[in-house]
Amino acid sequence: METPKCIGVIMDGNRRWARSRGLSSAEGRLAGYEKLKQVARWMRNAGVKHLIAFALSTENWARAEEEVGALMDLCRLAFKDGFDELMEERIRVRIIGDRERFPKDIQTLISEMEKRVEENNELWGSGCGDEPEDDVFDLVLALSYGGRQEIEMAAWRLATESLRLGISPVSLRFANFLETTMTGIPDPDIIIRPGGEMRDSGFLPFQSVYSERFFSKTLWPNFSGKEFLRILVDYDKRKRNFGR
Repeated sequence: METPKCIGVIMDGNRRWARSRGLSSAEGRLAGYEKLKQVARWMRNAGVKHLIAFALSTENWARAEEEVGALMDLCRLAFKDGFDELMEERIRVRIIGDRERFPKDIQTLISEMEKRVEENNELWGSGCGDEPEDDVFDLVLALSYGGRQEIEMAAWRLATESLRLGISPVSLRFANFLETTMTGIPDPDIIIRPGGEMRDSGFLPFQSVYSERFFSKTLWPNFSGKEFLRILVDYDKRKRNFGR
């Protein structure tokens, strides 16, 4: 069976899951966070190398102050040490998106987590341990992310670099200036959206042009290993022609 190298997930349905159980939105998002860690392990065990998770969009900042505050509390929980258990399993956590919009304390927590990731990179790349570096799995969190904004920033980086080098912008490859490329992450083979909605919501619009889409009515906290395996089987049956 052909295994996808990179999968993107739009984690939708946390609030509806919580409401159906008489829980708060914060409890729903916590359940979604735990599901993300579980799904990362499933994907790694299946041979997938990269997971890009749409965790917070630029539009989410416009939500009610109380809800945004709950999102920030979850970020504090996750970045303080919540992802350390994954890094112990050779799951490398990375961030894309506009982190400058986060409170300063969360920016600091993100920087500290990235330092821990870098320390692990040095260990894994040194040949220490029992497994090779290519066994490392990437969990990429798209936080304060918007597809249009990413494309705009990539265009700005390309223009700035062409001026610096004194060459025509057409001499440079646009994709090289996208955050995913700069982070070393390939384009997603699959985009999964649970929660019942059938849209991409601005998630990786440039990178996902040839991605296979899988939409599910299952709310994200209920997403199961069985459903994930069905997606892999379906993906293996599809013939991808990349627009040819």
